[in-house]
Amino acid sequence: MRRTVLALLSALGLMLGAAAPALAYDPVNIVHTERVQVGPYGMTVGFSTWPVKAMQSLDFTFMPDDGIDGKSGYLSMSTGERSGRGQPLARHPRKRDVWGLDVRSLPSAGDWTFKFTIDGPAGQATGQLTGLKVMDQPGPPLGLSWAISTIPLFGLIALIVVAWRRTRRHAVVPA
Repeated sequence: MRRTVLALLSALGLMLGAAAPALAYDPVNIVHTERVQVGPYGMTVGFSTWPVKAMQSLDFTFMPDDGIDGKSGYLSMSTGERSGRGQPLARHPRKRDVWGLDVRSLPSAGDWTFKFTIDGPAGQATGQLTGLKVMDQPGPPLGLSWAISTIPLFGLIALIVVAWRRTRRHAVVPA
């Protein structure tokens, strides 16, 4: 009985310890910034990784000079070959005093344009950050990475088939 209670308390402690959200988040470390003028609003765009590479996750922060209170924002990202859907700007989940995108990646290399629309006390205005160079994806091509990562899966399937065939051969059939 004592072991059962101890095991339950240990399991509960592990669950509560692992569920603490504040321990799971690292602060946003901005390593590069760009300035954008969005009508009367000055804004700093921050990047957690520089230079930006395609398919590499990073944090983006968007910081108007006089804060985000009383303002709403909209962002659309595009490149010469691809135009992404726009989205409203929301508070960054780990840096609550600015707008941001958490662990986001840009899908392809090239020159990207971020177009901003801010609606605030001085009215609605648009501006853009142009010529953001995004380099090629780091590491091997995505197809090769996927092919290599499936090798253990095929090994596991082969192991299961061999084990299943051996146990079927030696199974005793009751009379």
